[in-house]
Amino acid sequence: MPRSSNATAAIPESRLRLSLERFALIFTQPFQGLQRRINHWIATRTPRVAGPWIVSRRRVYILPTRYGYGYALLLVVMLLGAMNYSNSMAFALTFLLAGLGLIGMHHTHGNLVNVQVRQTRVMPVFAGEYASFTIELANPAQAPRYALSAAWQDDKFSDLMRSAFSVDLAANHSAYLSLTQASVQRGWLSAPRFAVYTEFPLGLFHAWTWVELDMRCLVYPKAAPRGERPFDSAGGHGVRSGPRSGQDDFAGLRNYQRGDASRAIHWKSFPKQLRPMVKQFSETLENELWFDWSGLPVSWEIEKRLSILTRWIIDADAQGRSYGLRLNAQIFAPAQGAAHRHECLQALALFGVRSND
Repeated sequence: MPRSSNATAAIPESRLRLSLERFALIFTQPFQGLQRRINHWIATRTPRVAGPWIVSRRRVYILPTRYGYGYALLLVVMLLGAMNYSNSMAFALTFLLAGLGLIGMHHTHGNLVNVQVRQTRVMPVFAGEYASFTIELANPAQAPRYALSAAWQDDKFSDLMRSAFSVDLAANHSAYLSLTQASVQRGWLSAPRFAVYTEFPLGLFHAWTWVELDMRCLVYPKAAPRGERPFDSAGGHGVRSGPRSGQDDFAGLRNYQRGDASRAIHWKSFPKQLRPMVKQFSETLENELWFDWSGLPVSWEIEKRLSILTRWIIDADAQGRSYGLRLNAQIFAPAQGAAHRHECLQALALFGVRSND
């Protein structure tokens, strides 16, 4: 009997929860539609540009902060009190404070006008990490600018009202602000629209402008767990050995790859080939590694195969070994260095991704 009573009590509770959720959905639906219209209107007024973006007066929006609303309410109470007692000094104090608020609004608006927003280089990250988009704020005017901040458009407006990180710009100087964005999948991660805002000098008004720079971050595939499949024990599953640039028997020439040592270049062949060639030697102690896409099990998913190749490239680069990559039609000759590592990881990141460029 107690079990049946608990079951019957749970039924109205679940119905009440569903009713509340439906009511909340119906109540918030008009506001969501209004938000979509506002976002569309913002998108039409702020095109995606390469930069620099110069903040004009027509692109600066301003609203009171919660302190500004409290300040306005205080002025209304003071005005009512002055009218009730017909006190001229109370009128003078109320109008003086109102004038200070209006002057503060003018300075808050002017603190953002003509500021230049530029993009900087974005470093690649691995999937699951946070991409850091760094923007440069420049002040071409002779007057300094104070307490400038930035935030993504998707952040809540209440979060925009709080300046977590801000910079001051002296005359003809610049400063940098970083915005982080979570990377979910490999490929290109475009920076969304963001706001540059300020509440200087009194904190009574919040002035901001929307900016959308043509910034994007390359997201490498997420590497497989360390030690899951070491490339030395992979055998025929994707790793192959080949001749390496060593100091034993001469094995031939190959095209120059960024990261090759200058002492390995065959300078005598340069006048004939019109491009630098690198000498290859057979070495018995250590062989070049070939990471082959076609050598991996076909039953594996694409993302798993890319993850395994990413792990092998990271480990080979950390050990200073020369490695090459065969990714279907793309072939990267064995080499070393940060440039070669980036080229291989970029090919993995953009594998099967359609380019919009």
